[in-house]
Amino acid sequence: MLKDNLAMLRRIHGFSQEEIAEKIGISRQAYAKWESGATVPDVEKCGLLAKVYGTTIDSLVRTETVESIGMIPPAPMGKNIWGSVTVGDRGQIVIPKEARDKFGLTGGQRLIVASDENGIALIPTGYFEKLMSKAMELLSGGNG
Repeated sequence: MLKDNLAMLRRIHGFSQEEIAEKIGISRQAYAKWESGATVPDVEKCGLLAKVYGTTIDSLVRTETVESIGMIPPAPMGKNIWGSVTVGDRGQIVIPKEARDKFGLTGGQRLIVASDENGIALIPTGYFEKLMSKAMELLSGGNG
């Protein structure tokens, strides 16, 4: 719910209710009512809140939960949290339908598996090959 997201985002960003209220031009008491669920902000104020928190209005008003974790904060703008998956005995995962639809992933499509110390990323092979081609061109002194 919106009230839960407001409280969670404010704490994550290290703001007081008063600081957020000042940023969007309302009283601390009005903001406190939003966090308690007594009232809700209008669309204009939701837009300002989303901007302050670096998310979207849609993410701000939706509650996301992940199995075994519970409620999670709204994803930053341009980022998505698709939920959790279970790794099968042979390493298989099922990518959530919403993610497959968003990126046009179909059965048999190849993906590059990349990682850093924080996690794993799946990158469509065609996109990765374009990036590598561009990098090689730049390294060889091409104008790109």
